[in-house]
Amino acid sequence: MLAKRIIPCLDVKDGQTVKGTNVLQLRQAGDPVELGKLYSRQGADELVFLDITASHEGRKTFTNMVQKVAAEIDIPFTVGGGISELADVDRMLSAGADKISINSAALRRPQLIDEIVSHFGSQVCVVAIDAKMDSDTGIGNSDTGIGNSGEEAWTCYLNGGRIPTERNLFDWAREVNDRGAGEILFTSMNHDGVKQGFACNALSRLASLLTIPVIASGGAGCMEDFRDVFALGHADAALAASVFHFGQIGIPELKEYLRKENINVRR
Repeated sequence: MLAKRIIPCLDVKDGQTVKGTNVLQLRQAGDPVELGKLYSRQGADELVFLDITASHEGRKTFTNMVQKVAAEIDIPFTVGGGISELADVDRMLSAGADKISINSAALRRPQLIDEIVSHFGSQVCVVAIDAKMDSDTGIGNSDTGIGNSGEEAWTCYLNGGRIPTERNLFDWAREVNDRGAGEILFTSMNHDGVKQGFACNALSRLASLLTIPVIASGGAGCMEDFRDVFALGHADAALAASVFHFGQIGIPELKEYLRKENINVRR
């Protein structure tokens, strides 16, 4: 079995790392360059950098900030925000990214996935999906909106969780998979910043439907949540922000805990 990955996320707005609740309510969390350097030193498996208002503001990702972070880390680096064409991908890879993450642009024009895969390879293409359970009943591991009719329960959102679409999570994830993306980064908007656990039932369903890795995002509050997202949600990686940014969980301690819980993680 491949080792599970622990991935800190730098949500960046106006040059500062921020953290939201339910995606939108933001507070500052520190300098992205210093945080990236810290997580690389602590043994994070990868780092994700998301320019979270680029799509909403109709602009491109800040290249100079990506260059600064990339220069300080020695782990795989994924960058997203405002990427809508092949030239953007090339610019981010030249700035030091190993992978790019697309979200709104892929929902608006799914062929972008095919183009990125064709030009740069599937390993470069991460498709992020921000989705919300319509019933708002699934905080924690219960996810009671997921069941036989679960495919209608989750709606995908554009522009950093601001605009609902007609796409549901599971149909869109299958299409992303079939178009050749390398992996999916699924954020549950219901769980984001609430710290009551990941959307394990939805994640488990995704794992059963897809042939590509799924990164879980939204809901980390304690070490047990990471155990559950791997053991119950069958996620390939777990992404978190505030529990790392504000020192609630240390990455070395988290990995040691997961090893004791028989979760295969990298040293």
